[in-house]
Amino acid sequence: MSLVKTFEKQGNFLFKYRGQFPVILFLLAIPFVWKTDYSPISTYNEKIYTIISITLALFGFIIRFYTIGTTPKGTSGRNTNEQVAEVLNSSGVYAIVRHPLYLGNYLIWIGIACFVFNTAFIVLVTLLFWLYYERIMFAEERFLEKKFGNEYLEWSNKIPAFIPRISKFTVSVIPFSIKTVLRREYSGVLATVLGFCFIEAIRNFKLRLGLLSINMIYLLVITVFISLFLRFLKHHTKVLFEENRS
Repeated sequence: MSLVKTFEKQGNFLFKYRGQFPVILFLLAIPFVWKTDYSPISTYNEKIYTIISITLALFGFIIRFYTIGTTPKGTSGRNTNEQVAEVLNSSGVYAIVRHPLYLGNYLIWIGIACFVFNTAFIVLVTLLFWLYYERIMFAEERFLEKKFGNEYLEWSNKIPAFIPRISKFTVSVIPFSIKTVLRREYSGVLATVLGFCFIEAIRNFKLRLGLLSINMIYLLVITVFISLFLRFLKHHTKVLFEENRS
């Protein structure tokens, strides 16, 4: 099998199971938290690291929200069985980067990684993320090239794969929809909050400080409530339904 075919096959396999990637990060975080010496970290520095961690995750969600909220039906979905693309997105965030959702994912997960307060873990997560998603991006681009041909090639030759070229931004031809974001992103927000809670619980258990701070408990309870409410609206009402949206 040629190298191109091998990469494509591996990418499609990893695409199918990309939802399991966070589980790998959570498991890897345990020994890093356990071996990290937190005694030299002052309360002030801990607050700075926490703010940086949350800010990175928020930037990741801003990218994801805008991407999800400005894409038509049949694109940028949560499908896992196969690649899907009814149209080629080329405006809005897709005018500055070819894989905005994966960029958003990276910022979210690197934000959680920063919350461990261990530089080695941040580097490890970055390397693993790149190795994992490089194959997925390769498979996606092969699929788009086969489906859209020269239209895709002309677009991809001008747009960077992962590092945005902000100067090329154009307003999306698809209006932003808050309903789409609420319908599709609540589970990702909940998973991220659980990730931060997981890291804090391990660290606090190691330091014998209980499990979660009161602020983290409030955040978790509010996020769970909102997620359950949005899930109810999604599956049992038409409040969040929209035509021609995934």
